[in-house]
Amino acid sequence: MSQTHPDPAQAAVYPSLRGKRVIITGGASGIGAGLVEGFVRQGARVAFIDIVEADAEALIARLSPDAAHVPIFHRLDLTDLDALTTVFATMIEQLGGCDVLLNNAANDDRHTVGEVTPDYWDRRMNVNLRHAFFATQAVVPAMKAAGGAIINFGSISWHLALPDLVLYQTAKAAIEGLTRSLARDLGRDRIRVNSIVPGNVQTPRQEKWYTPEGEAEIVASQCMDGRIQPYDIAAMAMFLASDDARMCTAHNYWVDAGWR
Repeated sequence: MSQTHPDPAQAAVYPSLRGKRVIITGGASGIGAGLVEGFVRQGARVAFIDIVEADAEALIARLSPDAAHVPIFHRLDLTDLDALTTVFATMIEQLGGCDVLLNNAANDDRHTVGEVTPDYWDRRMNVNLRHAFFATQAVVPAMKAAGGAIINFGSISWHLALPDLVLYQTAKAAIEGLTRSLARDLGRDRIRVNSIVPGNVQTPRQEKWYTPEGEAEIVASQCMDGRIQPYDIAAMAMFLASDDARMCTAHNYWVDAGWR
């Protein structure tokens, strides 16, 4: 299937993002790597976390030659809340604050209803939902002085009721409620909170789940031809993080090529 990739030289540039201090979770691969690359290209100061060190190091090596600010990587398992608190404090100190948080990290492992145990339930909620709240809590004090933007990542999956994803979809449905609640509670501090709802993004992980025939079915269900790329998600995130979106908060922004 042919795919048109946008020319980075023709991409939007947001002057308000230059020098902004950005923290990205799950930034080593897939959508997360697209986010890191996008904000680095905007001249932002980026720190990102992941559990996959090799992918993170390869991403930094690829971006460093042209980066105004070389991205900072920390290995972190977001289900360890004590470590989360420590690493976030370190990143905020290294960046000199935090203006933007992107809660991207998640895990969409497939599972049946019968396979779910109480322990598995807790682990899926911890990796897909809980950390988004505590990462937000960690950056709010740094954002209160000048305002900021928090971008959570939902999923189209629960809107489509896809099979074998009941816990992932439960967590991702909750992300939208979390977003609206945080937007209300933090808005008077000029902290904006939005969600991006990606469609099926063409990443190595997603290609693991779909055959070529399955991918063709996805495209047939979209309003547009082609496969969504991490760049497309990053483009929406950069807009929402920029001053151009200064009055956008408490809402979901879909990047799904009209998949229904």
